[in-house]
Amino acid sequence: MIEKIEHIGIAVKDLDKANKIYEQLLGTSPYKMETVDSEEVNTSFFKTGESKVELLQATKNESAIAKFIAKKGEGIHHIAFAVKDIHKEIKRLKETGYTIINEKPKKGADNKLVCFVHPKNTKGVLIELCQEIP
Repeated sequence: MIEKIEHIGIAVKDLDKANKIYEQLLGTSPYKMETVDSEEVNTSFFKTGESKVELLQATKNESAIAKFIAKKGEGIHHIAFAVKDIHKEIKRLKETGYTIINEKPKKGADNKLVCFVHPKNTKGVLIELCQEIP
């Protein structure tokens, strides 16, 4: 079962410049920055109240984030939802007819297991499911 919006992912060309903008906007610094080699991105996370924003910068020109920016420009890339049991959610969504981009969850940023629901099933919005790694 989906519990809540975990974060909103924003694709950016320059993480340092974007961090400065969001530091000013939110009045806080990123609480975490990391590289996720499997996704070919550098990330930074901001928290304000119960909400999180993830900034994503491509580390390679052929990465998904680089392709997204080339096609659509900088902006909202995905909405992530927290789940208790990612395997159960993948099964439930597949049975309902959703296309799961990676049916085997992989380690993502911020200590999470992640998988993605294809945007063709969600009116053009890439959905990420994420579960805290114990």
